[in-house]
Amino acid sequence: MMTSYKKLSILFLVGLTSSIFIGCSQKKNNEKWISLFNGKNLDGWTVKISGYDLGYNYNNTFRVENGVMKVSYDQYDNFEGQFGHIFYEKPFSHYIIRIEYRFVGDQVPGGPAWAFRNNGIMFHCQNPETMRKDQNFPVSIEAQILGGNGTDERPTANVCTPGTHIVMDDSLITQHCINSSSKTFHGDQWVTMEVEVNGSGTINHFVNGDLVFVYEKPQLDKNDEDAKNLIKDGKVLIEEGYISLQAESHPIEFRKVELLVLDK
Repeated sequence: MMTSYKKLSILFLVGLTSSIFIGCSQKKNNEKWISLFNGKNLDGWTVKISGYDLGYNYNNTFRVENGVMKVSYDQYDNFEGQFGHIFYEKPFSHYIIRIEYRFVGDQVPGGPAWAFRNNGIMFHCQNPETMRKDQNFPVSIEAQILGGNGTDERPTANVCTPGTHIVMDDSLITQHCINSSSKTFHGDQWVTMEVEVNGSGTINHFVNGDLVFVYEKPQLDKNDEDAKNLIKDGKVLIEEGYISLQAESHPIEFRKVELLVLDK
């Protein structure tokens, strides 16, 4: 998904930065990380690819090889909008999700230009069973995974909002994607990304240990057709949801997918 914004807005909670780091340090002193990916197979995960039924792994897009979860397009002749997501089996509310990823190889023919070295961690996702068969993206918040093209600046850990909005500096942000303050990672290097999710409260993005984005109050977009179906009793704030990893037409590998449950 495409990105743009004034980076100054990213640090709208800069006054809280010190407490954020202290809080994260305290949480990790007694950490009990859960490995969501077992390194052997896709047990615990369910695939949803646009145009296909839930659970159908079209062209073996998601697979495990040599201990690594892969998004692969070697069985595709051409990409024709088969945007994919692989969902973990249970929802979470307060947690840190940590992944180690790298982009590899070439984008599949037919993939959109904006999807070059572009995937994401989708969190606060709708239940995949509620997705339409031809729905491209779950209603969710996305911590965008973006790789460099060898020349231009392309920060990672940006935020995108399919069917949702966020709040920054007490203002509702309806722009779809916003850049983080992360540096660009060119080539096929491994990168560690963490997203700290505090229910409907503050959300923090970290890249290789550095805080690069802060926002709060994730909420459903009342004007989005898919999101409207999820609004109950007028409540738009999102307190919990499923986690998924994206497949947007460029191969990527995940060697770790871990989660630390936080106290509410």
